[in-house]
Amino acid sequence: MKRLILTVVAALTLTATFANDEKANNVNNANAYDMTVNMEKLSDALKLTIDQRESVADVHRTFCGEMLVASQANEDDRKALMDKAINKDLKYMHYLLNDKQYRTYVMLLNTTLYNRGLNK
Repeated sequence: MKRLILTVVAALTLTATFANDEKANNVNNANAYDMTVNMEKLSDALKLTIDQRESVADVHRTFCGEMLVASQANEDDRKALMDKAINKDLKYMHYLLNDKQYRTYVMLLNTTLYNRGLNK
């Protein structure tokens, strides 16, 4: 009887541990997909004009929303949704920025994705 009780307690402890690890992985996953940035620093890095700042901020807000949707998707769809969001963001930014600004933006985006483990 003691063995049965100890086995049940051990099984419940292991299940709780795995559930906590899974919850922590989901939180880390959502944090990796959170693409919010300091728009002032991005504006300074890209040397944006006043007109560009607002447009870039709008496009970036849309990008952040699409990346959060990708983070909530199941694992099979996540990569496709992320790629779609990145391509859409790059397309809009290419329209808004000049060539030098766009190259800098692509470098910053690639570095951010790599640092967060999303660019494999």
